Amino acid sequence: MTSLPPAPEKRAAVRSMFDRIAPRYDALNRILTGGLDQRWRRQSLRATGVGPGDLVLDLACGTGDLAERCVARGARVIGADFAREMLRGARRRAVAADFVQGDAECLPLSDASVDVVTCGFALRNFGSLDRAFAEIGRVLRPGGRIALLDVDRPRSRAIAFLHSLHFDHLVPFVGGLLSDRQAYRYLPESTAYLPAPDEMRALLEKQGLVDVAQRRFLFGTAQLWLGRKAPA
Repeated sequence: MTSLPPAPEKRAAVRSMFDRIAPRYDALNRILTGGLDQRWRRQSLRATGVGPGDLVLDLACGTGDLAERCVARGARVIGADFAREMLRGARRRAVAADFVQGDAECLPLSDASVDVVTCGFALRNFGSLDRAFAEIGRVLRPGGRIALLDVDRPRSRAIAFLHSLHFDHLVPFVGGLLSDRQAYRYLPESTAYLPAPDEMRALLEKQGLVDVAQRRFLFGTAQLWLGRKAPA
């Protein structure tokens, strides 16, 4: 039986789920990935060159992991998330960023107002990737960059089998013991919302992004999408 909510209910269901798991979200991420989630965040920011002078929108910022790293690299940061408890967790970290509650599909930002958009492990939680990418294209300045990080499924059958033992079985089991069983069943299943690479590239290019490329980490268990907004 699937834990994926029906499409009309997805936005509300996902918001409620992340509000519930916010208190233990960071700790469980470290446990369940062995700290690799942090390495992938660092690699994402290096790949897109976040640094001084950049205004970064950290989309679906959660408890502020990526925002904190962007600030440490000298950038100014706006963190946006629609889950109130996640934002409370971000504010408790005392990161020197501006955190706002907002939906990825209707951002409270002006056109062409940010230099970089980052997103860590949240693409599959959006109600509509097409609408979320349209908002990314709208708020990016010409020449602005993206670094969109999420999980993936390995292509190798042997690696896929081993990965499934961890991701589809161990993650829900440990998550259910320490946090919320339904949420940690949803998280592996939600990879079904991620389009194939060619479709993902097409969705991003449709919004005026160029040099769109996918990088894959750890035998294809995670993916990073990079690109930049075409000059005016």
